[in-house]
Amino acid sequence: MAFQNTREFAQQLDSEDSLQQYQNQFIFPKVNDKRVIYFTGNSLGLQPKRTKAYVDEIMNDWGNLAVEGHFYAEKPWWDYQERFAEPLSKIVGALPSEVTVMNTLTVNLHLLMVSFYQPTKTRYKIICEEKAFPSDQYMFQSQVHFHGYKPEDAIVEIKRREGEHNIRLEDVLAKIEEVGDELALVLIGGVNYYTGQVFDIKTITAAGQKAGAKVGWDLAHAAGNIKLELHDWNVDFAAWCSYKYMNSGPGNASGCFVHERHHSDSSLPRFAGWWGHNKERRFKMEPNFDPVHGAGGWQISNLPVLSLAPYLASVEMFAEVGMEALIAKRDKITAYLEFVLHEIDREVAGTFEIITPSNPAERASQLSVFLHGEGRSLFDYLMKNGVITDWREPNVIRLAPVPLYCSFEDMYDFGQILKNGILKE
Repeated sequence: MAFQNTREFAQQLDSEDSLQQYQNQFIFPKVNDKRVIYFTGNSLGLQPKRTKAYVDEIMNDWGNLAVEGHFYAEKPWWDYQERFAEPLSKIVGALPSEVTVMNTLTVNLHLLMVSFYQPTKTRYKIICEEKAFPSDQYMFQSQVHFHGYKPEDAIVEIKRREGEHNIRLEDVLAKIEEVGDELALVLIGGVNYYTGQVFDIKTITAAGQKAGAKVGWDLAHAAGNIKLELHDWNVDFAAWCSYKYMNSGPGNASGCFVHERHHSDSSLPRFAGWWGHNKERRFKMEPNFDPVHGAGGWQISNLPVLSLAPYLASVEMFAEVGMEALIAKRDKITAYLEFVLHEIDREVAGTFEIITPSNPAERASQLSVFLHGEGRSLFDYLMKNGVITDWREPNVIRLAPVPLYCSFEDMYDFGQILKNGILKE
């Protein structure tokens, strides 16, 4: 499509957008009494208006039923998490038995590593990407220390080539082959938080498993954002947070995936707790652990239903929309934002360098923009003028045009505000 950097053209795109109605289903902050242009759904998604009713339902049941709410609430608390299985499985491309919700992201990755990182004297190395999210880096370091290894010996980072912003697939595959028989685990972020690069999960998973390793994925920036086929891609395990693209609220519950081929493997170690115990016998308080068959067998504690309620509101909205429609708009609105940035770049003295891959297959709802010649003052100008975005040192802004609540007219308005901010400096 031939784009135009005009308000009329952006409004035309909005009029053709089948998801435009969903923008009114979210609560937006305001700056100067005007709804903001919100670009930080890759950090914390906006609150859906329907969320309050889901939380209020639990509060009312708690007040009216107290402990009896576990069994007699409209959505009984003791199996509340099971309502996620069907809609969440469609979001990540899994069987319903392969997904569950519990804890938070790094906690779940640690718990899954108990099962899937089992180093030996000869096979103990972990491959991850350079500049992984810091929480993942800390997790790797603590895990290898726990097993008696030194991070500098056990952790292998796949690096970017000199002068390049993104990691090449051939370099990932070459590193897997190089580490070979020493490789115990590949664990990479499905979408790099800094650059927005989308990794080839299917190809990397197959290569890691061919080398004899387990392969897991941190899908914090991928779930609800990219097309996932975790079951068909034969991924061993994965975890993701729910508060970015899935709008469940700050620090909220994490989703987990464990491939069905591991469900009956009694040799896998795991940290057990009573909510992972046989559901039909859970309240018999038996002394020996009998895990639920499926990902639910990795659950440990009674689920915090007040936290799960906003997440349930979100996954039910995703079920209405469908990932196919989300991805179609995602690609179009991201391409339009890219076009607007290039148009503004031609009109101002500064230089923008988009460090996110230009290939649509290697990116999703994020463009990371290196603002050469600009400083923090431009970011401050954007924030004061109603553009909520994210600053990363030295001078990168991350822009996430989330398809559920960002409009094409937002992209046009952002371009004008950005241009004015640069011209005023």
